[in-house]
Amino acid sequence: MRELRTLLQLGALALMWGSSFFWIKLGLNAFSPVQLVLARLVLGAVVLTVLCYAYRGRLPGSRRIWLHLAVAAMFHNALPFLLFAVGEQTVDSGITGVLNSTTPLWALAVALLWRTEQRLTRTRAAGLALGLAGTVLIFAPWQRSSELLTWGAVAILAAAASYGFVMVYEGRFLSRTGASPIALAAAQMITASGFIMLAVPVGGLNPVHIDAGAIVAVTILGVFSTGIAFALNYRLIAAEGAVATSMVGYLLPVVSVLLGTVFLHEQLNPRVIAGMVVVLAGVALTRVRRRTPAALPVPAAAP
Repeated sequence: MRELRTLLQLGALALMWGSSFFWIKLGLNAFSPVQLVLARLVLGAVVLTVLCYAYRGRLPGSRRIWLHLAVAAMFHNALPFLLFAVGEQTVDSGITGVLNSTTPLWALAVALLWRTEQRLTRTRAAGLALGLAGTVLIFAPWQRSSELLTWGAVAILAAAASYGFVMVYEGRFLSRTGASPIALAAAQMITASGFIMLAVPVGGLNPVHIDAGAIVAVTILGVFSTGIAFALNYRLIAAEGAVATSMVGYLLPVVSVLLGTVFLHEQLNPRVIAGMVVVLAGVALTRVRRRTPAALPVPAAAP
């Protein structure tokens, strides 16, 4: 029974996160990228703050934690959310999900540069090379008329790189604060909302075209794909571990491609699908860790 519940929760998380690119595409029919991201962050912040206090938590009080949260809010929420919205003005939602699947490759590269990963094994090096090859296959720079050699696609790839950087940063500075993960996520969303407010005078004063579908899409994006999805992710990590929960990442591009193809009639490019498979294979190799022999038990009287 527990395994079934876990599978259902993993499926729900994959659906909420994988469909976020679909909802962004619909939301852009009425909102500018800045308006869309601001609504998404505010709705997500409200949901997470309510959940935080419902579980008798409270927002962090340490100034040091808030400084680290400001970095996390910029590179995990404000910047990538905005880059995705800007990119999807010219790039299909399904391809956006495929490009987002390169995030673990960026995270490993940052971890190696930051020396949080001490060694690059042959298997993981092969994974990085395979992931790079898959990304090149997706972009197909040898084709003069490649539809992905655009600034929108570059913005989406930059968003994935931002995720990769901030995952390493959060693991280093926010994973051992002792604060509730949902409280940290709520504080992070509130801070990210403040960052996007600064961009409103530049790109958020455009007239909003009243569109019921777009309003529903942004509401779902903020409440479910942002607020509830973050909370469910932390709950699954606590219950099943980070490794099991990370398997959701393999389903996100599949969900985004299927939704874009079925509901938005986006073209299913065989080359892009092949590139996605190669990238995911590379990601799988980068997550292979060498087994270490079990340590001998230490006597109770040992110092």
